[in-house]
Amino acid sequence: MDTVLITGGTGLVGRALTEMLLEKGYKVIVLSRRPRRSNHPGLRYAQWDLHRKTLDTTALQEADHIVHLAGANVAEGRWTERRKQEIVDSRVQSGQLLYERLSDTPNKVRKVISASATGYYGPYKDEIFREDDPPAHDFLGTTSRAWEDSIRQTERLGKKVIVFRTGIVLSLQGGALREFYKPLKLGFATVMGDGQQWVSWIHLQDLVRLYFNAIVNDRLSGVYNAVAPNPVTNEELVMALARAAKGKSFVSVHIPAFALKLALGEMSIEVLKSVRVSSEKIQETGFLFSYPEVSGAVEQILQQHK
Repeated sequence: MDTVLITGGTGLVGRALTEMLLEKGYKVIVLSRRPRRSNHPGLRYAQWDLHRKTLDTTALQEADHIVHLAGANVAEGRWTERRKQEIVDSRVQSGQLLYERLSDTPNKVRKVISASATGYYGPYKDEIFREDDPPAHDFLGTTSRAWEDSIRQTERLGKKVIVFRTGIVLSLQGGALREFYKPLKLGFATVMGDGQQWVSWIHLQDLVRLYFNAIVNDRLSGVYNAVAPNPVTNEELVMALARAAKGKSFVSVHIPAFALKLALGEMSIEVLKSVRVSSEKIQETGFLFSYPEVSGAVEQILQQHK
């Protein structure tokens, strides 16, 4: 069975993907700054260090595929200049390090499958974005472009590169949905701004299935939007979560844009940004979403959470 090397393997998506791959009999190596022992015979940890530009090349030599998920959490803390640089460096320098070590280390890697973000697009309210649209000129747009460019260098080495521009990942284990769920415990459904900004989302299980599909399906190549077929507004997402969690026992509260700007600073731009993204390209490959509608997605997540 093939071996998959995962960067960012201790994050939300990486943990879920690792679990799926192990269940299917794959061997998994997780690159980490702080390697740990594994109790699973198919899983081991290897070390890399972006600052020192070091990477355990034995892990690279064993790998048949690389899944590149590494990147600092964009929603964690205010966007100071230092934090913004960390967000960029964690993505671009990690891609550059992979390219350099693949260049100078004998290996059998066939595919490099990388995360990117729908923050690449925007912020036009009524436009539906597709993979060949240009990047936005804002912070996440320019960061996403540099992120993709750093990993697509590996095409020069004869590797097939697949990039998933991922929307809001729905899970109560982490991410935006968990933050929306917290005030619901007190009976408040918190809508951001006027709530009419488009949110392109994907259930965690569907995202993990997309990555697995990219590993096994040799027809996939290039960039795909990793979003469910039916984007919703922020208000529709919050209301779907509230109804699934509380029935009718909640109060809807709008947090004004100015309050978000005071609380979040520049990051509020992304919270209020409207990005409506098409999933048509990945669907044309034959991929079927298990959770195409947000109501079914949040209901399943809450059922699993009980």
